[in-house]
Amino acid sequence: MPTTPSDARCLACQRGSHDTPLIRLEYLDKPYWICPQHLPILIHDPARLTGTLPGAERLEPAEHHD
Repeated sequence: MPTTPSDARCLACQRGSHDTPLIRLEYLDKPYWICPQHLPILIHDPARLTGTLPGAERLEPAEHHD
């Protein structure tokens, strides 16, 4: 897990800030980063981040109100 922005990588694709914008988030008192392309995964299908985000399989996806 990266601890500084200079070694930050997207949870899903592992691209760094030289390749894509990164959004910092905190979860379980630790910093993580995700790129805008993969933010929908965190919102709508967080279980896909199992193995890269601790406890992702327990996160509930957002409800859809179409």
